[in-house]
Amino acid sequence: MNTSMKSLVIIPAYNEEASILETVEDIRKNAPEFDYIVVNDCSTDQTLEVCRQNGIRVLSLPVNLGIGGAVQTGYVYAYENGYDEAVQFDGDGQHDAAFLNRMRDHMRKEGIDLLIGSRFIEGEGFQSTGLRRFGIRYFDRLIFGLTRQRITDPTSGMRMADRRMIRMFAESYPKDYPEPESVVAAIQSGMKVEEYPVVMRERQKGESSISPIRSVYYMIKVTLAILVERLRRKEYGK
Repeated sequence: MNTSMKSLVIIPAYNEEASILETVEDIRKNAPEFDYIVVNDCSTDQTLEVCRQNGIRVLSLPVNLGIGGAVQTGYVYAYENGYDEAVQFDGDGQHDAAFLNRMRDHMRKEGIDLLIGSRFIEGEGFQSTGLRRFGIRYFDRLIFGLTRQRITDPTSGMRMADRRMIRMFAESYPKDYPEPESVVAAIQSGMKVEEYPVVMRERQKGESSISPIRSVYYMIKVTLAILVERLRRKEYGK
């Protein structure tokens, strides 16, 4: 394996003062070979101060861009700094850094462009709420109907991209609730997309930004965006 290759963890964070330090310490302890960058999405709490006080590498956005804009900022950073892989990793403590090396090794071995951490392959750990599981199954079926590829956890925020995928996402990335839409974009662009079994934790601190009402809006909006993406069929070469 080429040890000179560089890997980056992108941590989008909005009002994650209660969990951002634990998230970074998890990476430092269990995936020390990975660099990391917190993208502070104009938090209104003490997220930025916690990062500065604990020597955490952080990019602080001057305005709130939402999850899509924060993650894309991370991909731009990864592309401009020559990273070979970049993995999105939520700042709320739900993801486990112990899986990062395994995902990277599998991705390199199999030549995968986008590797999605799925909590449903082996069914271990926190399986999300009933309402969200309904939405996940809905997007799983929608994506399969459009692409003929099964993605069991299309809303997973734990996904690792290779250099080709980094470039594509740095140039174009969905703004709101981007995970299902970006999966379709990757598949339609001819990228090799697969899943890898992971275990996720339940959020212990802070609050999710997706309420039941916003969940309905989310499903409608993302469905329309996926259908549009299906028509675009953008092609990216190696």
